Amino acid sequence: MTTRYRVEYALKTHRRDQFIEWIKGLLAVPFVLYSQPHGVFEYPPSSPELGTSPPGSPNPILIKAREEAHRRYAEILHDVELMIDDHIAHQNDPDNPFPSKLKLLVPSIGPFFTRLPLEAAFKFQDRKRYISSRRFVSPSFNDVRLILNSAQLISVTSTTPGSTLQLATFDGDVTLYDDGQSLEPTSPVIPRLLDLLRKNIKIGIVTAAGYTSADRYYARLHGLLDSIATSVDLTPIQKRSVIIMGGEANYLFQFDPASEHLLSPVPRSEWLTAEMLLWDDRDITQLLDIAEAALADCIETLNLPAVLMRKDRAVGIIPSPPHIRIPRESLEETVLCVQKILELSSAGRSKKVPFCAFNGGNDVFVDIGDKSWGVTVCQRWFSDPETGRPIRGENTLHVGDQFLSAGANDFRARSVGTTAWIASPAETVELLDELGELMGKKMS
Repeated sequence: MTTRYRVEYALKTHRRDQFIEWIKGLLAVPFVLYSQPHGVFEYPPSSPELGTSPPGSPNPILIKAREEAHRRYAEILHDVELMIDDHIAHQNDPDNPFPSKLKLLVPSIGPFFTRLPLEAAFKFQDRKRYISSRRFVSPSFNDVRLILNSAQLISVTSTTPGSTLQLATFDGDVTLYDDGQSLEPTSPVIPRLLDLLRKNIKIGIVTAAGYTSADRYYARLHGLLDSIATSVDLTPIQKRSVIIMGGEANYLFQFDPASEHLLSPVPRSEWLTAEMLLWDDRDITQLLDIAEAALADCIETLNLPAVLMRKDRAVGIIPSPPHIRIPRESLEETVLCVQKILELSSAGRSKKVPFCAFNGGNDVFVDIGDKSWGVTVCQRWFSDPETGRPIRGENTLHVGDQFLSAGANDFRARSVGTTAWIASPAETVELLDELGELMGKKMS
């Protein structure tokens, strides 16, 4: 993602995903034309004019409106699906100098790694959410978000050659467990992650939490790690198919049943990519020094109840005392201010070291690298042992919640693989259930 787009994405449309907003706008038209909200009042179940109908008798006005809305929603999403196909054809043709129709309509649109069967995904979500049955609430941002999630799952589990899901990466807070909490043994996410391992899907937990020792990650993930260690139906290879990428892309740990905390640190020399090897420690220090000064200014200017925290590959502010909640607006103002200062600094303009400034929910951090690099490391770590070829973007699914707020760090993963945008650990459970169902159909 370019520097210019990082800023524009944060400032436009209250930081909402422009592609989702665009689809939402398209669906608003048939809602206005066909929703028939007056139908609720025109045909009461027990009308003196029409005689008494049994309780719960169907309302023909609402039935017709629902069917028409469903048809139009499906047609629109089918048309968007075709535009995505055309966009993919354009992005795969380096000799074509012209932008796709979708690029002209949504200039911020990025690359797609797979087709998105939006029509089929809408029909699935409509059966769950009754989108077409609503008379007063139009298709929402969340409706479209979940439709896109379903479309992505359908695509990565389709029978199309090369579409097999090989790697699933996950954010930590708000994705696998509640913000600031841990993955406890009773979490419903755990058996679903174990099921992915049984299907020989690699798992990477790509988190902004930057710890240098295994015990800190064990404290956050002990429920999953203990379940893997005690599992009797996972093979040794499957158990070792779990890695933790911490600090966005700065600390790698692999599951190790012989380790005290079930994780072993992997030296950077074994996993840094060729591009990451070029990140000079002096440039990293300079960038973090600028970020630290900018954060200190924000603490003073906004009178934030926070203190600075400096790490070797990150710097941030945390609430002080810890139980204090910092207003969301202050956190986002801090992110945008620090990000802009870094981008205009000599360290930022040189683009020698990538960084990510993000709102962590009750803190703000600037990390070296971002989750696109973290996911890339996971793809390379699980390279094909015979060919040495990394797992490709179309065979990767990143699940996270940070796609909306300022500096959203999961957003960067879109550049290296497919993504699913969830809003809570409960949604992650639903997503994994849907994924498991689709994979079951494919295997059968």
